[in-house]
Amino acid sequence: MLTYLLAFILFAVGLYSVINKRNLIKIIMGVIIMEHAVNAFLILVGYRMSGEAPIVEEGVSISEFLSTAVDPLPQALVITSIVISLGVVALMVGLAIRLYQHYGTFDITEIRKLRG
Repeated sequence: MLTYLLAFILFAVGLYSVINKRNLIKIIMGVIIMEHAVNAFLILVGYRMSGEAPIVEEGVSISEFLSTAVDPLPQALVITSIVISLGVVALMVGLAIRLYQHYGTFDITEIRKLRG
């Protein structure tokens, strides 16, 4: 239960950074923290104490295998999430670079003032 709380706190820190910070780099870091918190939560959902890799071996009954195997679906979701988040972060960094080249600042309040 404590680990779920820690994942929630990590997500809350990232959300705070996205909502309250004015610097684009800090906002991007907040998004990255939130993505890591979601990945940690997904891994915790599939965790089983003294669990084994979900590989069926000969001579092991199905009921014994199901009682000890770890759920592989959250692991696959996390791998997919890592790949997608890499693309999203690359896009955000690319947009931040272009905004800096155009406006000369990472401050979003200054960028809003300099419309044109």
